[in-house]
Amino acid sequence: MKTVKIVGVPEHFNLPWHLCIENGEFEAENIDLQWKNIPEGTGKMCQMLRDGEADIAVILTEGIVKDIAAGNPSKIVQIYVQSPLIWGIHVAEKSDFHTVKDLKNKKVAISRLGSGSQLMAYVNASEQGWETDDLEFEIINTIDGAVEALTKGTADYFMWERFMTKPLVDQGIFRRVGDCPTPWPSFVIAVRDEFLKKNPKVIEKILEIINGTTHDFAQIPNIDKTLAELFNQKREDIKDWLKLTQWSQKNLTEKAFAKLQNQLFDLGIIDKKSTFVETVKAL
Repeated sequence: MKTVKIVGVPEHFNLPWHLCIENGEFEAENIDLQWKNIPEGTGKMCQMLRDGEADIAVILTEGIVKDIAAGNPSKIVQIYVQSPLIWGIHVAEKSDFHTVKDLKNKKVAISRLGSGSQLMAYVNASEQGWETDDLEFEIINTIDGAVEALTKGTADYFMWERFMTKPLVDQGIFRRVGDCPTPWPSFVIAVRDEFLKKNPKVIEKILEIINGTTHDFAQIPNIDKTLAELFNQKREDIKDWLKLTQWSQKNLTEKAFAKLQNQLFDLGIIDKKSTFVETVKAL
């Protein structure tokens, strides 16, 4: 039995992995896939790949591309979710901020440096025509930390996946003042170079199994009900999310990678570019 350590955020996007594990699909192929939820998000998962604490990460595209360019010894082996991630821009319910424009020069709550919440703050600032050098950050680690920071006023706004944050909006804790979709595919699957070199057939088999589930995910009976119950969501919100989510079973092409990296460079998210061969591995 081959042990494989995989990490991802505790969000609805990763339910296909849990279903495959629960159904014994990896075990049947002699793979002990050990899933660990990482609520801190992308920055933490990048560090875990670097430190050898994780073999695989289901991770935000912009975050891992940035970290590979900065020396993370990992490769993207597949796009996991092709559709953009819709980041909600949230403020405290009782705050005086009512539009995105009100947030110019205000402090952003981010899970950690290098996280998607930080990188998307740059994307949003660029789209608004703000000076990205002026952005100020408050590190809050998790969504619970964001609730505390916005409620106490130690940070002014917080960007996180719109549907996962919707219960906090429904409860009157956050108010959403806008959305900021990623201009690229939202999630990819990345593997540590050392693990990939030694276990290419294991990775191929893992991708084959997960792709079989994501391909037909929306057709799973009562999947909207299952997701709503697991993630404290309203079924109508989950139905909207299922319509918007496009899973992928393919890898980044060289053309798509170049476009994505150029966008990150132009936004100032990366200050040097890596090559396609350094970043993406076709299996």
